[in-house]
Amino acid sequence: MKGSEYLADGPPSPAGPPAAPVAPFISRRGADLRYSSYDVLVVGGGIAGLTAALGAANRWNVGLITKSTLDQTTTFLAQGGIAAAMSPHDSPELHFKDTLEAGVGLCDEEAVRVLVEEGPARIRELEELGTRFDKRDGKLILGKEGAHSRARVVHAGGDATGSVVASALADVITSGGRVELHENEFVIDLLMDGGRCVGAASLGEEGELTVSLARAVVLACGGAGQVYSRTTNPLVATGDGHAMAYRAGAVMRDMEFMQFHPTAFYGAENPTLLLTEALRGEGAYLRDDAGERFMVGSHPRAELAPRDVVVRHMRRIFDRDATDHVWLDARHLEAAFLRKRFPTVYNGLAKRGFDLCTQLIPVAPASHYFIGGVLTDTWGRTTIPGLYACGETASTGIHGANRLASNSLLEGLVFGERTVRELNRYLAVADPAVRKVKLGLADEVREGNDPAAVAEGRALVGRTMTDLCGIVRDREGLDKARETLEALQASLAAPGLNVAELELFNLLSVAEHIVAAAILREESRGVHLRSDFPERDDGHWRCHILARRDPGSGRPALETGPVESREEA
Repeated sequence: MKGSEYLADGPPSPAGPPAAPVAPFISRRGADLRYSSYDVLVVGGGIAGLTAALGAANRWNVGLITKSTLDQTTTFLAQGGIAAAMSPHDSPELHFKDTLEAGVGLCDEEAVRVLVEEGPARIRELEELGTRFDKRDGKLILGKEGAHSRARVVHAGGDATGSVVASALADVITSGGRVELHENEFVIDLLMDGGRCVGAASLGEEGELTVSLARAVVLACGGAGQVYSRTTNPLVATGDGHAMAYRAGAVMRDMEFMQFHPTAFYGAENPTLLLTEALRGEGAYLRDDAGERFMVGSHPRAELAPRDVVVRHMRRIFDRDATDHVWLDARHLEAAFLRKRFPTVYNGLAKRGFDLCTQLIPVAPASHYFIGGVLTDTWGRTTIPGLYACGETASTGIHGANRLASNSLLEGLVFGERTVRELNRYLAVADPAVRKVKLGLADEVREGNDPAAVAEGRALVGRTMTDLCGIVRDREGLDKARETLEALQASLAAPGLNVAELELFNLLSVAEHIVAAAILREESRGVHLRSDFPERDDGHWRCHILARRDPGSGRPALETGPVESREEA
């Protein structure tokens, strides 16, 4: 199955996605029903959503809905920076090659070309909006991170890049009045009409239901790190965009690939503190219990090997030494420099009783970035007319089987902006208005699920995925994970109008897709490690895995699709 054959371009085929998926998922249950109407509805308040909303508002009536606030997104928490060829010693071609190498043969080259060639202009636009990147003598300070051949990571506030960038974009959103912003509103599902996406239904803080009709919808809901019990992602990262796109009939791609960041603080908290890769870029070491730098001799770039390689060797140490963490060592670096360059990490560790300057810091991998997502082309178009996706919710093919460090914020910028250009073309010729959709929402009383059962269900999903479909997988564990998830699903009643319940159902959906694709891919590649198939197998598995909801069973139907490339990656 060739993924591009599924991309929406014009009217849907008669065999398009099923209409009105909202109706069976929720019941109105007497809730007040309100209506809104937009040209463009953006779901998500991270860098991709903010970029798309701001750009689209230059021409169109735009609404932006986010489930929390603009300072509670994965973007806001991002530390490392934004990778782009901004130096005279660098080039888009070098950035292209590094991205392909990190992606282990699964990057779509056209998408990578777009990313690296358009990235520098997007950085300059951020500066024009007021983003203050770190500079020395008027020139950008560029950091180096894992798998980069050059120092090319632009950062702000030392290790507070995400919050600085998000704040600059949010200031324009909130001060300009160009975008109708709705915070603390949970989007439940997409609205479909004849195979076309025509809006979304959302749940407000007071329990009111809003039907937002739109000529186009942009999903920029971020990732799904909370499907694992150890993650750097905020509590809101529950895969909502992935789940609702799947329910609507969109094709999903590469759902087996969840990237685990090597250096998350080792502790019981969720989310856990990220210790940015830029620390290793500035010279911090990884050591085992004996004090040895175990990455030296394991890879030519030692601690700055690609993330999947570092995680593999950390797992080797865990197995060898019967431990579940290693140590990050920055003690040899100047204390004043560490405090200035990494204030977020330094202060975060201090709150946990550790001194970055004088102590070894316990670290272990944690889920960090979801490579899998809603299949799109390089213009943000999904397989459903009227539905677009960008940022971590989307699968453009940029990251392959392992994301290159600091390409994620860049992806949100580049493809958020390209989605706007496509929206301008689409809306110029699309129907001028979306006709009122007959929702067919049930109004039955649904008791929902006991809050304690919902909380335990969420914890069970996290434990199951971490233990059985985490850093290393095998068929026995994956089968057990699938059985556990199916049993949990069967034990739950239909959800009520409650955010915690709806999040649990979304997490279950995403977990099911990850496990199904992980079972199918019988090799080890990038962030997908199978102990029973430990080698990379280009002969059989240099391909994408595509999933679509089977209308009959509601379960994911999986097929493979080719990697779009013109040369060997």
